[in-house]
Amino acid sequence: MSTNTTAATAMHGTAAAMRLIVASSVGNALEFYEILVYGYFAVTISKVFFPAADEAVSILVTLGTFGISFLARPVGAIFLGAYGDRKGRKQALTLSILLMTIGTGLMTIMPSYGSIGLLAPILVIAARLLQGFSVGGEFASSTAFLVEHRPDRAGFFASWQWSSQGLAALVATGFGVLLTTSMSADTLQAWGWRIPFAFGLLIGPVGITSAASSAKRRNSFKAARRVRRFVICSSANGIGCC
Repeated sequence: MSTNTTAATAMHGTAAAMRLIVASSVGNALEFYEILVYGYFAVTISKVFFPAADEAVSILVTLGTFGISFLARPVGAIFLGAYGDRKGRKQALTLSILLMTIGTGLMTIMPSYGSIGLLAPILVIAARLLQGFSVGGEFASSTAFLVEHRPDRAGFFASWQWSSQGLAALVATGFGVLLTTSMSADTLQAWGWRIPFAFGLLIGPVGITSAASSAKRRNSFKAARRVRRFVICSSANGIGCC
């Protein structure tokens, strides 16, 4: 009976750990997806928000705006990492996801340069800074949470953060191939480029739901480990030894 109980608690702990990995990886993948999709649609975005007489200049400015988000990432990592130490990982993850959702929403509904003039590229830069700040904070907080969850397998758990970035690149690339092959250049420039950003708004409900449930999963996993240790110790040396 003790063997069955040990096996059951081990399976419960493994299932809880895998659910936590999936939840954290999905949120991380969606956040990096938002960063990457901007670069994949840079040519179209350059025409919508950074028009210039020289097309090369327009693309260079767009790619420069892409690079701005990377300047904000270490700032976000430091700020939200410290915030997570004070308030908890769940609060830090929720805040980073909220900021990313706001930045993504801005990109999705952003009026073009032809509609509001110079304000359009200024708002794009602001959205990119917000997204970069969010990604830096989310990656640091979620990685720390996973490692703290299983310090005995820290390398394995943390590796899922990098794997999810590869998934994000595949999804963003898929959108690029699908839209550029199924839409005309005019349609893509008019509204088609907004589709991948609208898809990225899933970061809100998916990420916040994952963050909200992660603490419960962690407590459940810890409880399962305590029961497993107790059962093993009791079987070996008698009840009451642990």
